[in-house]
Amino acid sequence: MTLNLHMSNSNVPSSPFFTLNKNHRLQYSRVLVTSVASEHAVRVTPELFRTNGVDRKSYAIYNDGRKTSVQNVDPEELKPLWDDGYGTQTIKDYAEIAMDLIKSDHGGPPRWFCPVACGKPIKNSPVLLYLPGMDGTGAGLVVHEKALGKVFQVQCLHIPASDRTPLKGLIQIVEEIVRIEHTTSPDKPIYLLGDSFGGNLALAVAARNPTIDLILILANPATSYETTLERPLMSLLRDLPMSPLLSDFVNMSMVEISDANYSSSLWHLFGNLAEDLPVHSVAARILPKDTLTWKLKLVESAAAYANSRLHAITAEVLVLASGKDNFMPCNNEAQRLSRLLKHCNVRMFQGNGHTILLESGVNLLSTIKTTQMYRHSSKYDVFKDFLPISMTEFKTSPLENWWYRLCIGTAVFSTMEDGKIVRGLAGIPDKGPVLVVGNHMLWGFDAFSVVLEFLREKKITLHGLAHPEIYQIRVEDEFIMIPYTDAVKILGAIPVSPRNLFRLLSRNSYALLYPGGARESLHRKGEAYKLFWPDKEEFVRMAVKLGATIIPFGAVGEDDLSELIIDYNDMKKIPFFDQKVNEYNQGRTNLREGMGGEIAQQPLHIPIFLPKLPGRYYFLFGKPIQTKGKEHMLDDKNYLRELYMQIKCDVEKNIDYLLTKREDDPYRGIVERFMWLMNCGSLDQIPSFEP
Repeated sequence: MTLNLHMSNSNVPSSPFFTLNKNHRLQYSRVLVTSVASEHAVRVTPELFRTNGVDRKSYAIYNDGRKTSVQNVDPEELKPLWDDGYGTQTIKDYAEIAMDLIKSDHGGPPRWFCPVACGKPIKNSPVLLYLPGMDGTGAGLVVHEKALGKVFQVQCLHIPASDRTPLKGLIQIVEEIVRIEHTTSPDKPIYLLGDSFGGNLALAVAARNPTIDLILILANPATSYETTLERPLMSLLRDLPMSPLLSDFVNMSMVEISDANYSSSLWHLFGNLAEDLPVHSVAARILPKDTLTWKLKLVESAAAYANSRLHAITAEVLVLASGKDNFMPCNNEAQRLSRLLKHCNVRMFQGNGHTILLESGVNLLSTIKTTQMYRHSSKYDVFKDFLPISMTEFKTSPLENWWYRLCIGTAVFSTMEDGKIVRGLAGIPDKGPVLVVGNHMLWGFDAFSVVLEFLREKKITLHGLAHPEIYQIRVEDEFIMIPYTDAVKILGAIPVSPRNLFRLLSRNSYALLYPGGARESLHRKGEAYKLFWPDKEEFVRMAVKLGATIIPFGAVGEDDLSELIIDYNDMKKIPFFDQKVNEYNQGRTNLREGMGGEIAQQPLHIPIFLPKLPGRYYFLFGKPIQTKGKEHMLDDKNYLRELYMQIKCDVEKNIDYLLTKREDDPYRGIVERFMWLMNCGSLDQIPSFEP
């Protein structure tokens, strides 16, 4: 097909490539030039987008001025604890990239580019189009580029400072790329990541294209601009080249400091602040006064346009709202949008300012994952769309804080093929499918310790089979439940069901199953370490059919950390608690309903307990039970029953073993563990009893 391109030499960069810096760290890939504001615009066609954009076969960059072809070798699927690069690029990189982009503008029109830091995404990744805020540089994604680039085909919109493309023209630029992508991949979603003004632009495009599968990520969208015009800050914005009040310097400087190491990084923070403050002076060059005046008018018209069309938006929307935004009332605006939009989810970040994507405490990819908005096709699939935990997610998890690990003091043992018990997970097979089966302790928090140990020692994702209610949070429970459910999802939990267990094992995965379920984790007084398993051998037949290795394990330690004060039986005797329990369970799912016996008594409730001076969690993984080659025994009910009872018996034996042996542990108490840590160092090496 012949391409009809009409370019004006004065409006198009002299090269379709940019070399942003002499070092390799800040290079950018081929730029797609497009504008509809000029009669000399480049007309974007599918062929041009595939050829002059970052195409599906290869793309080209300049390495110190030398053109290099990068072949399309799809990266391997992400492995647990993959490097997401968070903190390796900061506000300093943003300023440097933005200035290099401005120097390379040459009066050109708006254009798309893909940061080389994004690299090549994993196979079948969806497209993500980044729409910048008032700065227009497109560099505002710098903190998240490496992580997003692993799972998205990222394209960033750059609007030169001298460009005066009106709102309608900008909408058409985005709209045209959206329609091209939809034509080439009609079954895949298209992500629009709108930052402030870019959020308004994303909403406008979504309103005009209700039949296209769009997913909108809006970072402090400027839809409330019309109600912000009378705020005192607006006069400062109009009078100054760029107000520093829009930025949270401290949060920006903390990006490269791990959340887990704040206490030891105070001087590092002060050093970053001193280095970063001069960087903010580039704002005046990015947005000179005449450009700022134009951009403010653009924001105002975009807000009016988007607000008048919210009713037409059918796309999924995720709003990221800051609690310390000095520019706009983002908290209230996020709630307003959630009421007006058909499919809107809101995540609040109370400690952040307006420039939320450049600040610490916001892991954009994690938020997309935990809201289950990352997908490759028209419908979310908990298996196909799962992304394993990254190194940053692992290190910044509250469950990895040194004080939490010290309090829990997890001691793990496993059993080798010859029956020998060893410290650690050496007895766990290195290849799946593996089904880990054991007992729940109070609240079920013990599952976190098991999954984290598998990640820490084996670099394996152990998929816990969790109660479906975790994935169906009611609005009134969000504030309490979101941190818990986010951790569950990040660690790879899957809603429990026979079908999901089959899918896990058929993928040679590692699955964690608690046959006692909610009844066991919300047990009554005097029932600690008692198994509440169903009479039917639910999981055994499936494990045998798929040749899975079964690992029975026992867990103890809940009585070392807490004491149950008011259980379910007590609550039923107190009218107030009884009413609350009944209300809480109204409309909720009972997975064991109709089974009969104790296992069917699974009302969800919140038992009241008192914390104790922390003791220690202990886990013993029993000898692996091989089922591979036993497929011919599937119709032998006696074999399946005996295998089921063997697994249950092994779990009980492991529990009894730990209850006895923990009495010989000199580091069972937190004081002893703390003293050892001060003298010797690592949380991974705190001794326990000799197996």
